[in-house]
Amino acid sequence: MPRGPSPKRVRQYEHVKESAQERGVGEDRAEEIAARTVGEEHARAGEPRTASRTPLEGVPSSRRGGQGAHPGGTGPTRDQLYEEAKRKDVKGRSAMTKAELARAVGH
Repeated sequence: MPRGPSPKRVRQYEHVKESAQERGVGEDRAEEIAARTVGEEHARAGEPRTASRTPLEGVPSSRRGGQGAHPGGTGPTRDQLYEEAKRKDVKGRSAMTKAELARAVGH
């Protein structure tokens, strides 16, 4: 479910809009300036536009390594294969290479 703007961003939007209007900019243009300014700050701060989708097979986004970003990619990452091997209780998984993990989990 998408979250609304943070109180900080709402205050920032209102401030930028009021400042633009004080400089003699029309209300529509002031709103556009404020929205763009807040959007840029929002992006610079690394804040997501919407809530993230459900992670691929329970793997957190920080460990996905861009999986799903490029159709026809090279398959799961070593970390994803390791997590699958962990779920399947594969013995010796910590010393396995990516190829060995793929064979062990059936990829």
